[in-house]
Amino acid sequence: MKILIINASPRRNGTVDTMLDIACSALEKKNVAVEKIFVNNLNIKYCTGCMACREKGDCILPEDDGHMIARKINECDGLIIGSPVYWGNIPGSLKVMFDRIVYVMMGENSVNYPVPKQKGKKALILTACTTNKIGDFFAGESKGAQKALKEILSYSGFGIVGKLNRNNTKNKHLISDKLKRKIIARSGKLI
Repeated sequence: MKILIINASPRRNGTVDTMLDIACSALEKKNVAVEKIFVNNLNIKYCTGCMACREKGDCILPEDDGHMIARKINECDGLIIGSPVYWGNIPGSLKVMFDRIVYVMMGENSVNYPVPKQKGKKALILTACTTNKIGDFFAGESKGAQKALKEILSYSGFGIVGKLNRNNTKNKHLISDKLKRKIIARSGKLI
């Protein structure tokens, strides 16, 4: 079994990275192969919307890290996405990545209806935002990012095993024992 971990945070050792490390350690203790990728280290050109990938099953842009991520998602058995919350949504770098790999995530049937290509795989969503708990609850900051990721992953066929968030992260990068236990438990549902 191989789990791909995608970190969309530009901050190494920040809250998102710490949450992903907890999941990674829990999986490695169960002898699961884990690979962690930092989106900000990737060189991915923007999707041009040419739609050629829908017919060819591959992106026609020159080879870059978008092609590599597409292969890794096809090869993995499960996925963990860690993302900071930017303006109630996912960072642009993560959106660019997903735009470029749509051809491995979903296809279309004869009447242009979406068909999931990653059916049967599971995914875990981890997010973090600086908004405090009350503000996050009323403004729905984290829910926006989680909704965007759930939509992308669900349309692609991934079964979502959990969506966990750490809010109020401004100058506070600690992860509570309760959240650690939840991350470990949800990670276990990927296998």
